[in-house]
Amino acid sequence: MTTATMTESELIDACMEGNRLAQKELYDRYSRAMYTAAYRITSDFELANDVLQEAFIKVFRHLSSFRRESTLGAWIKTIVVRTALSRIRREIKMESLEDHHQKDQIIDWGHHLDADYLEKAIQALPAGYRSVFVMIEVEGYSHKEVAEILDISVGTSKSQLFYAKKKLRKSLEKYR
Repeated sequence: MTTATMTESELIDACMEGNRLAQKELYDRYSRAMYTAAYRITSDFELANDVLQEAFIKVFRHLSSFRRESTLGAWIKTIVVRTALSRIRREIKMESLEDHHQKDQIIDWGHHLDADYLEKAIQALPAGYRSVFVMIEVEGYSHKEVAEILDISVGTSKSQLFYAKKKLRKSLEKYR
C-alpha cells in the first residue's frame, strides 16, 4: 500500500510510527488549504508560510493527542488558526480587539469590483476585525468557537464581526 492510498486513520497511525513518507503525504494532503487559512488571517505571504511550518511541526509533535472525534483537517485547521493568531500578536503587536477607533486605510479599487478587490478590502481590515471576519464568514467557525480560540467573549466576537462588516460595506458601497 502506498501512502497516497492510505485512509486518514492509516495515515495518522503511520505518521505516529515515524514514517517519513506518511508525514509527507499528510503535509501534501492538507498544506494548500491550511496555507490559505493562514494567509487569510495573517495577510502576509511570508508570515503565512512561517505559520504553516510552525503549525505542521505542532501537528506532528501532538498527533498522538488527536482524539479522532473530528476530521484530521478540522483539527489541523484549529492548530493553524491558533498559530496564525499567536504569530500576529507576536509579529505585529495586534491592537486590542476592543479598540474600535482605527484609522481607515485607503484602498485603490480601480474601476471594477471583483474578487480581487473584495480580498483587498478584507486584507485592509484591522487585524482583530479581519481575524474574526475570516474565521466566521470564510472558515465557517461559530461565534462560540471564535471566542474560545481567540480567548475573547462571544459578545466581543459579535462586535468585531459587526464592525468588520460595517468597514467592508463602507469600503465597497460606491461599487454597488
